[in-house]
Amino acid sequence: MKRALALLASAFLLSAQSPEKSVAGFQPESARRELDLEKQFDSKLSRANLQQWLKRMSAKPHHVGSPGSREVAEFIAAQFKSWGYDTQIETFYPLFPTPKTRVLEMIAPEKFTAKLSEPPIEGDESTANTAGGLPTYHAYSIDGDVTGDLVYVNYGLPADYEKLAQMGIDVKGKIVLARYGASWRGIKPKVAAEHGAIGCIIYSDPRDDGYFAGDVYPKGGFRPKDSAQRGSVMDMPTYPGDPLSPGVGATKDLKRGPYRQAATLTKIPVLPISYGDAEPLLRALGGPVAPADWRGALPFTYHVGPGATKVHLKLEFNWDLAPTHNVIARMAGAERPDEWIIRGNHHDGWVFGASDPLTGMVSLMEEARVLSELAKSGWKPKRTIIFCAWDGEEPALLGSTEWAEFHADELKKHAAVYVNSDGTSRGFVHVGGSHTLEVLATQAARDITDPETKVSTLERSKAQHAVSGQPFEGDLPISALGSGSDYTVFVDHLGIASLNIGFGGEGNGAGSYHSNYDTYDHVVKFEDPDFQYIYTTAQLGGRFVLRLANADILPLRFDNFSKIVSRYATEVRKLADDMRVQTDKENKLIRDGSLKLAADPRKTFIVPDTKSPVPFLNFAPLDNAVAKLKASTDTFTKIDLKSVSEANAKALDEILVQIERKLTRPEGLPRRPWFQHQIYAPGYYTGYGVKTLPGIREAIEERYWKEADEQIVKTSASIEAFAAELDKATALLGK
Repeated sequence: MKRALALLASAFLLSAQSPEKSVAGFQPESARRELDLEKQFDSKLSRANLQQWLKRMSAKPHHVGSPGSREVAEFIAAQFKSWGYDTQIETFYPLFPTPKTRVLEMIAPEKFTAKLSEPPIEGDESTANTAGGLPTYHAYSIDGDVTGDLVYVNYGLPADYEKLAQMGIDVKGKIVLARYGASWRGIKPKVAAEHGAIGCIIYSDPRDDGYFAGDVYPKGGFRPKDSAQRGSVMDMPTYPGDPLSPGVGATKDLKRGPYRQAATLTKIPVLPISYGDAEPLLRALGGPVAPADWRGALPFTYHVGPGATKVHLKLEFNWDLAPTHNVIARMAGAERPDEWIIRGNHHDGWVFGASDPLTGMVSLMEEARVLSELAKSGWKPKRTIIFCAWDGEEPALLGSTEWAEFHADELKKHAAVYVNSDGTSRGFVHVGGSHTLEVLATQAARDITDPETKVSTLERSKAQHAVSGQPFEGDLPISALGSGSDYTVFVDHLGIASLNIGFGGEGNGAGSYHSNYDTYDHVVKFEDPDFQYIYTTAQLGGRFVLRLANADILPLRFDNFSKIVSRYATEVRKLADDMRVQTDKENKLIRDGSLKLAADPRKTFIVPDTKSPVPFLNFAPLDNAVAKLKASTDTFTKIDLKSVSEANAKALDEILVQIERKLTRPEGLPRRPWFQHQIYAPGYYTGYGVKTLPGIREAIEERYWKEADEQIVKTSASIEAFAAELDKATALLGK
């Protein structure tokens, strides 16, 4: 008995000495209730549900517009209805081309016809059940029938064409062959067309996701020789969604112009092929030997061309409107129903879509099921929660974009935060998003246990960063969002604070991406065999939703945002300074003949033209805006939010819901007005990859000096508007 009492006293003493966990947005007592609620949430999660739903929904092809897509949407909707959610299927009708003719053949120096097919894999029954599925193709390629010499262009990025020009190689009137990687696929035909190419072929080199990277399927998870990566090549950095209705929801009765007038279709025909089909084309190429960093892992010397290899490419498509079924499920907030927390993941796949996207979709569904169980036991969220299962993400973010454009006025008024996922795998926690949510992300990662190492996912992330030479102390560094998933319309177009969440880095699944081999069997063999991380994704997503929905005050914090904006400002100034030094150096080497003399006289080398000098830009408006943001942030941060009254908390929330909108401008970015956010955007030549302070950064990169000065002023005005809104919050709480 004495020993038991001693242990009890010791436990009590340790408990009394242990500091309570802080939870952003919660008063101390509310935080205790929230953490207790999250324990209940975890206790009700079922790994069996995740496994059962994943197997069912990935059983057959379910691309947008297919019967399988409708069936999956109806299944998801039925689950939400059974859990008590107010559930609807909202259908839109965007343009979605499907292939009717695909021909690729080498006509010189020998005859070869590409297979353009992915055979079944022994031991994976799904891969033989592709009836009704899409073959390998690129959505939003134009029709075309072209014949020409082949030129290998490495990854097909602007710098690669500069290298070709130095080698005396012009792709005008030719067909280019680019390998996947280094940028989003849609950039490759875009840049090829800008340089006069008449067609584009994109192949998966085994160095990147085939046998050079690891054992191929079914022995390992990497891409076998006959597998090709489907995908969209729409010019999504101009705008995503329906090509025929930018900024407007693509309802069934919407009047549309001819599809050929759509600005985001490619200018030349484009086709993906396997490395099995690419090998004969590359093997036959003549011309100079490819630079060392252009060479892949096929067993021969890579040449650039042109010469010897001539190919014929013919593509025709059915240009139809496709029904796109979004499942929208609502749980009304008990106290602040007009503030919306939105949680989304897409349900459509290119074929079976087990990993991309259904590993994330089943996590979202389990989050929703458990929240409904909590609601049945008496809990009610303070704010309204909206779960969304998007259709049509794969071709061009169709479902989320059309829904958000259609409901734009409501969303601008009510949407507080959007939380996205898009498949998940084994490994490390990853969060990208608005840096006002970095504290929220850190605390959520702190409170989730990594299923394999049994430390917090935050601690494991710290270890990963330390080993990679990027250590951090304090908050989890979240990445800025560009594009590539359904958060795009929310953050980039509407200015809604957003997050994108998931796990990865250790699952051996790269080779199944956008192929017939993204199956249930592939997931359970190579990506997350026991569903531990799919389960942990549900824990993570559940915490984000619960904390956002239940917080006394929306958990937006501004220190990290202020610091990151200051860092971005330093980066663009350094970009201009470095370009100035580099331009002067290169021009000197050109003018004094050094560049020509250093080249191999027996190889073709075209000396580039000199570039105009880089002027000194006026960064004063940006410096002033960054200083103003820091001052406003410092003042707001001094306020003790734990003592805010209920009335002031509600009024403060009204400001916090709207504050991210201040970072948008109605005229958008140069040459792409759909993208309105001034801090984050996908790059015009990176596609998915983010450009921060995009108006300024891209003007400098493209050497548009007048535009750079203009964008400095506009971006600075947005930052100052954000700071002014923060001052409004400070004034409210100072009353």
